[in-house]
Amino acid sequence: MARVLLEHLTKHFEAPAGRLVKAVEDVSLTIEHGELLVIAGPSGCGKTTTLRLIAGLENPTAGTIAMDGNVVNQVPPGRRDVAMVFQHYALYPDMTASENIAFGLRLRKCPPPEIDQRVREAAHMLELNDCLARRPASLSGGQRQRVALARALARRPAVFLLDEPLSNLDLPMRARMRTELARLHSRLKVTMVYVTHDQIEAMTLGHRIAVMREGTLQQVAEPLTVYNRPANLFVAGFFGSPPMNFFKGTITHVNGGLVFQVQTPFGQGASDGLKLEMHPLAGISDCVGRELIMGLRPESISEASPASQAGLPNLVQGVIETVETLGPETYLHVRSGDDVFAARTTPGSLAAPNRPMTVAFDMRAAHFFDPASGNRIGT
Repeated sequence: MARVLLEHLTKHFEAPAGRLVKAVEDVSLTIEHGELLVIAGPSGCGKTTTLRLIAGLENPTAGTIAMDGNVVNQVPPGRRDVAMVFQHYALYPDMTASENIAFGLRLRKCPPPEIDQRVREAAHMLELNDCLARRPASLSGGQRQRVALARALARRPAVFLLDEPLSNLDLPMRARMRTELARLHSRLKVTMVYVTHDQIEAMTLGHRIAVMREGTLQQVAEPLTVYNRPANLFVAGFFGSPPMNFFKGTITHVNGGLVFQVQTPFGQGASDGLKLEMHPLAGISDCVGRELIMGLRPESISEASPASQAGLPNLVQGVIETVETLGPETYLHVRSGDDVFAARTTPGSLAAPNRPMTVAFDMRAAHFFDPASGNRIGT
């Protein structure tokens, strides 16, 4: 395994009419020995380009890539001691699974007995023993993906690079493969860089998550930190399903306390909106009178039954617009005046469209952001 260091890594592509596309812009990142780092973000954010730069499949416009202290910018891909698993498997259709797994080893002129041993070990680890004599056309999507993983595994590289390897699988197979990948990494303790746009994969697989947007790093942190303490509006909105609710408003003093007065629903027109009592939050008291964006996740807005309403602060009356039933949990989209927000309730709730409902806002879980920069305010 290896420690990978990216310093001010930049990649620009030339588009028609001489316009430059900034695919990766000034990215500095350290991937530790044995770490499984996930690079997450929407399509076109630069995550795959970053992976290809590490692999040597693209040359950086600026910046350096180092592995275990050695700069590898000029080292060709075949000598970087990395193995890459692609989104589309990249298996040879006229070769058996065994031959596909062994292909990279044959190119490196490994002795045949060693090739056989490595193929058997990789196949056993990924439960492919019964598939080795079959060609890709006769394998399921999950089996093909495991063959691609086994081919990389048999190489025994210092760094594994995985480019959205599960995106072509159905949901049950994706869940199983996530478990297999986590188990595999725990067993091998190798350095892995995993690219995905899927927040579930990012949250469940990564030791840390590097969130990218438009070629730049937005936040690098452990999964729960990214979820519970997003660095900016983009990260807050990208992680979470349904996404975080956003409200634009102002903090004011009322009766010796602080109240967040919603002025406009986020991105919509004017509204004399909600008034929400705030809990003391470090770094927020200095923002009285200043326009802010407040974020609150759906799980922090809950149905308040008549029996539980007594003494609860921040009760809001609304009407249910839509209901999303997901088995263990149900999400409601509620309208209160001009404000529309998502809330979570229990599966046994009697929630139905057009039904009035009282919900409670847990302002202890509120996040605040600067509307100009998008950056988080407070601790």
